[in-house]
Amino acid sequence: MPDKVKVELEIPIHASPNFLYQYISTPDALGEWFADNVNSRGKKFTFIWDGTEEVAVRISQKTNEFIRFKWEEDDDKESYFELRIQVDALTKDVSLMITDFAEEDEIEESKMFWENQIAELKHTIGA
Repeated sequence: MPDKVKVELEIPIHASPNFLYQYISTPDALGEWFADNVNSRGKKFTFIWDGTEEVAVRISQKTNEFIRFKWEEDDDKESYFELRIQVDALTKDVSLMITDFAEEDEIEESKMFWENQIAELKHTIGA
């Protein structure tokens, strides 16, 4: 199995970190922009797209800063996906930092996926 490559994106979002955190960490809010529907039981989050379920485990989080998930079916021990809120110390501009892992031939697809999802997030929160 080919090694995965870390994919990182930084997308400016006009929203407060507290507000944005709700949208990256709660199943109801994730269901508004990231997937068609999201359910959670404890640390297990089930993401549903077009009737297909993908289960991820929340492996780390810090309120108003970041949340990190690991796909259950991903055999790559090093891979995860993370949504991190970054605030510029001087300008107070808020960005969403996305870290994901993709196989070499899926990097562009992964970036497009995230850009589309974040566009949906911005539309949802009016940012």
